[in-house]
Amino acid sequence: MRILLLEDDRDLGPWITKGLREAGHVVDHFPDGKDALIAAMGQDYDLLILDRMVPGLDGLAVLKSLRASKNTTPALFLTALGEVDSRVEGFEAGGDDYLTKPFAFVELSARVNALGRRREGTQDSEPSVLHYAGLKLDLLARSCERQGQPIDLMAKEFKLLEYFMRRPGRLVTRTMLLEQVWDMSFDPTTSVVETHISRLRAKVDKPFDEELIRTRRGEGYVFGK
Repeated sequence: MRILLLEDDRDLGPWITKGLREAGHVVDHFPDGKDALIAAMGQDYDLLILDRMVPGLDGLAVLKSLRASKNTTPALFLTALGEVDSRVEGFEAGGDDYLTKPFAFVELSARVNALGRRREGTQDSEPSVLHYAGLKLDLLARSCERQGQPIDLMAKEFKLLEYFMRRPGRLVTRTMLLEQVWDMSFDPTTSVVETHISRLRAKVDKPFDEELIRTRRGEGYVFGK
């Protein structure tokens, strides 16, 4: 899962981040509430883990703002405020779970996984096969074809194409691809995006008449029209 963690404790934040990453999750860690809110409103996350007492904007205010903007990402409060009134306040703000400090990481991990399963259950109605202009991407079978011709994609190429096909007609920047496909922060020296885009075009576009992945010089890429 892609997880946003809002935690300002200098020891606890990196410790949680390390543990979740070792469990296979992608984690964006923010010590400041305002930065976390901006990130949550600009990117798709599978889960939010929010401390309540942090600089800038507290976790409760962050979640209220997200719920007001119709953001339904599951949220777990991780806080020292363990009184009944505080718990109730958290759930009424839109929280899905509440864990008080101190805590055992194994319990946090179990609650994260439970919320992830719940979210997957609500996403069953989302299509498992993506279509666009004769291009078909089967997310369950992990297969791709265009105009009936099978296309063999490497893992990153598959993930890159899925990201594009979920955003037809929208500008996708290099930074967005680095963060969402490679889980990397902006790095002006890396050419990993350009390399994979070139390989993907060679398989998905070049053998066919219509070009689907277009470059907008100085801006990024657009898939489809």
